[in-house]
Amino acid sequence: MFGLETDIFILLAFSILAACAFEFVNGFHDTANAVATVIYTNSLKPNVAVIWSGFMNFCGVFFGGIAVAMGIVNLLPVELLIDQNVYHSAAMVFALLFSAIIWNLGTWYFGLPSSSSHTLIGSILGVGLAFTLMPENTQGTGVNWTKAQELFMSLLTSPIFGFALAIIIMFILRRSLSKPLREIVFSEPKKNEAPPIWIRAILITTCTLVSFFHGSNDGQKGVGLVMLILIGIVPAHFALDNSKDPIGMRTDLVGIERAVNTIDSTRLSISDRAHLYTIKTEITHLQKQIDHPLPEHRLPKEERMEARRSLLLVSRNIKTILDNGQANLNATDLAFLKKQSGGEHGIRRYTDYAPDWVILMISLSLGLGTMVGWKRIVVTIGEKIGKQHLTYAQGASAELVAASTIGVSSSLGLPVSTTHVLSSGIAGSMVASKGVKNLQGGTIRNIVIAWVLTLPVTMLLSGTLYAFFRWVL
Repeated sequence: MFGLETDIFILLAFSILAACAFEFVNGFHDTANAVATVIYTNSLKPNVAVIWSGFMNFCGVFFGGIAVAMGIVNLLPVELLIDQNVYHSAAMVFALLFSAIIWNLGTWYFGLPSSSSHTLIGSILGVGLAFTLMPENTQGTGVNWTKAQELFMSLLTSPIFGFALAIIIMFILRRSLSKPLREIVFSEPKKNEAPPIWIRAILITTCTLVSFFHGSNDGQKGVGLVMLILIGIVPAHFALDNSKDPIGMRTDLVGIERAVNTIDSTRLSISDRAHLYTIKTEITHLQKQIDHPLPEHRLPKEERMEARRSLLLVSRNIKTILDNGQANLNATDLAFLKKQSGGEHGIRRYTDYAPDWVILMISLSLGLGTMVGWKRIVVTIGEKIGKQHLTYAQGASAELVAASTIGVSSSLGLPVSTTHVLSSGIAGSMVASKGVKNLQGGTIRNIVIAWVLTLPVTMLLSGTLYAFFRWVL
């Protein structure tokens, strides 16, 4: 495979297998988020619900884009990924995978709706912080803190938003529905009796949406994880999208160079002047690379990782300057540079990609995992958050909140915790029914403890494992 030495091939194969295992665990860990309401309202039989949810998770990964995946990849600085020692890259991969799987399995065993998003991001941050202390790290940083801040805000605000939105939806339903309808939708399901067909249709629809958007968000984290592995261990083959002709960069680079040359550097801060200098330096480097003859319209293997580094530095420094708002650009140049600093139409189209086989592999892993081990957390979601059985209105409200929140976040390329959004939505619906006293304090406390501990524990665990694997490998 790719003409690799046997030991490197074994490392690569084991790493990809471990990534699939993480996504499989993610599937059965998070299945309850989608199926709990349809199971507890008797809208679908458990086996049917889980199989349907697994299929929609598969579709969500396959058709959901890769914006979230690239957010995961770009959480680490390029310096960590261009380490040419493949064993160092393997140490990074093993550390973040093992720490994520250990925490996911532990919280699943105790039936806690812990977040796979928090788990993976904490593991990546732990590796990055450990890399900061490594002697070869002359840059002094191991985490892309700008991207980390975006992810923190997304993970922090989404449960709060879910809790509040569920209360609002429940309030609207109470005020807008007629009394006969209210009596139906706010009633508890009768044991072993399916709800009216229209309620059943609504609940199955919301289950479908949560499952699809869970795949498009949580599943994309698995895609990002595999791309981290491929870029770190076999950069010559995956540092750039080799299906795109590098000559196409020339027009982009000329346009960027022209636009940034119109910026009055005297109006910039000292840090932004350094960013501007970096942009111009890396553009010059890239132009030299593509000016050489390119057999088969590809950069030489040994130059692809450096080209990736240059493209990311150009993109990130443009974004930093634009965000600081001191560049005196006309509307045309501003729009052009914004397009170039991110998105599928700028220079990032050469670095932000995932092969179809990676997406298919993660889709299958998540879909199959969704069909296994769902019962522990379903019980927590359905019975232990509130003191009453889920009503039809509560189930639909919580899943509508989860689907909309995850869908919007996926479109923005931001990871959110499906677990926490849905759990907070159910909690909000319980509070809307009978106040805070309607929550089971013990379960809420355990969920909050798991939420608070996930980041620090996984960061410590992955950082320690990274140092250990660096010593072993």
